[in-house]
Amino acid sequence: MPDLNFTVEGAEPVLFAASPILALKLRVSSTDPEEHIHTITLRCQIQIEVARRTYNTGEQERLLDLFGQPERWSQTLRSMLWNNVIVVVPPFKGTTLVDLQVPCTFDFNVAAAKYFAGLENGEVPLCLLFSGSIFYEASEGQLQVSQIPWDRETTYRLPVRVWQEMIEIYYPNTAWLCLRRDVFDRLNLYKMQQGIPTWEQTLDSILPRSPAPVETEELLLEQPASTRVPGGTVSNHDDIELAADTLS
Repeated sequence: MPDLNFTVEGAEPVLFAASPILALKLRVSSTDPEEHIHTITLRCQIQIEVARRTYNTGEQERLLDLFGQPERWSQTLRSMLWNNVIVVVPPFKGTTLVDLQVPCTFDFNVAAAKYFAGLENGEVPLCLLFSGSIFYEASEGQLQVSQIPWDRETTYRLPVRVWQEMIEIYYPNTAWLCLRRDVFDRLNLYKMQQGIPTWEQTLDSILPRSPAPVETEELLLEQPASTRVPGGTVSNHDDIELAADTLS
């Protein structure tokens, strides 16, 4: 029966895919270099071992939504499931290198996406757990099938920059925001009523602004009630109140 070992040798983004995919370069090796492996149906569960790295102050602030206050991290830092993937390994003898393609998302409702986005640099500690079926040629020439033992696993430290490069390829200078349908409808109505051309300008128009300098405040007092909202549309105070009522 084949005795297989697994090692991740690197990672890179998959270019020109329909959605973000990260390819882990997986080395599959047999302890018997002459044994002919016909194929492997390989299942892999990938976990993020979040407690196996350190976090700076900025990262701690961005991960507050996931793990709470840093004082509680000794209790809240637990390994999280990232993905379950399947790959069919082609025929080989001795060793082979395959791409373990991991679908990724930039949806901030997904814990793994929040985690990756909260990191500035360094590495992400991963644990890969393997299972599946091995189709191989026995000594008499017959085709045999055996299961991969449940203790087969490996670790890999994924550079944060690889994730960042992948996201920049698929979503350059953008981020995803998922809203409830009724909230989106209200926001879309406000956007149309105000004649604001882009969603960035729509959100910017309702976000609180930092206090203006004294000189700017004096200029604002001299202006008429009619003001200009982002997007170049003229609006008076009644329009602003209507927007507030609409979004309440």
